[in-house]
Amino acid sequence: VTLLVPEERHANANGLVGTVQGIAFIITSVFSGLSVGPLGMGWTLLIAIVATAIAGVHLLLLRIPEEQPAASVGRGVDLRGAITAVRLAPGLFALIIFSTFNNLIGGVYIALMDPYGLTLFSVEAWGTVFGVAATGFIVGGVLIARFGLGRNPIRTMLLVVAGMGLLGALFTIRDWWLLYAVGIWLYMALVPAVEAAEQTVIQKVVPYGSQGRVFGFAAAFESAAAPITAFLIAPIAEFWVIPYMETPSGQQTWGWLLGDGEARGIALVFVFAGLAMVVIALLAFATRSYRLITEQYRTAPETPSQTESETETERTPAP
Repeated sequence: VTLLVPEERHANANGLVGTVQGIAFIITSVFSGLSVGPLGMGWTLLIAIVATAIAGVHLLLLRIPEEQPAASVGRGVDLRGAITAVRLAPGLFALIIFSTFNNLIGGVYIALMDPYGLTLFSVEAWGTVFGVAATGFIVGGVLIARFGLGRNPIRTMLLVVAGMGLLGALFTIRDWWLLYAVGIWLYMALVPAVEAAEQTVIQKVVPYGSQGRVFGFAAAFESAAAPITAFLIAPIAEFWVIPYMETPSGQQTWGWLLGDGEARGIALVFVFAGLAMVVIALLAFATRSYRLITEQYRTAPETPSQTESETETERTPAP
């Protein structure tokens, strides 16, 4: 995106990336389910490998206007270089830490969303509902592609995260399938904005030659968060929270908020996880790191794009 798209359109392009990811999520979810049943895992894996190979061949045929990079010397993994690149942009490490915390809380939903959904729907119906709700990814990405993220993507990201936390706290406060389905759809519609905002900021404040390291470092750091929380929260919910909510004491304490129905223990976990997300997002506005990264984004020079690269090539006289 940094190389192929003009700087002022980075947010829009990142929104389109979110749309593609949403489409891929839906297609893989639906077709993998349809494939595993009649064909089995072996043929399903073979289809996935062939499709991946076709995509790889297609990438080889694409023309990217980039000079041949210099061969790197030393280790293949330059962790020190990635950390140095992150530290050169004031506030960027805090942005990555914030996204990591956001993913930690998101791990709660990853672990418990399916068990909760299966208390409201049959297995077949839940798969369909979740597939339909995942269209929120597409709609959210399209909206970002159309309208962008505003003049301050960091501010937009924090507001969206607060909204996601509020949705996460509310979409299970009653044992209603429609509330849950609509809440998931809205939640997923907001996800592309958060991802696009972080990508847009990195593309602006990190020098082009270091962006690969920074994106890799951020992805490795953040992607490790959600599985950790998912692994920890499932037994906590199963052995402590859910049994507590089935007792008269739990029902009397939280019944006014969560009502009656199945899986009120999971609903209680969702409420606290969502409220924690809201609090973290709002507190981030008051931090020095927020002000630093906002100023860094505002004053950063433009990054190279396809148009600029082609213009520079045209200006360079032939030898």
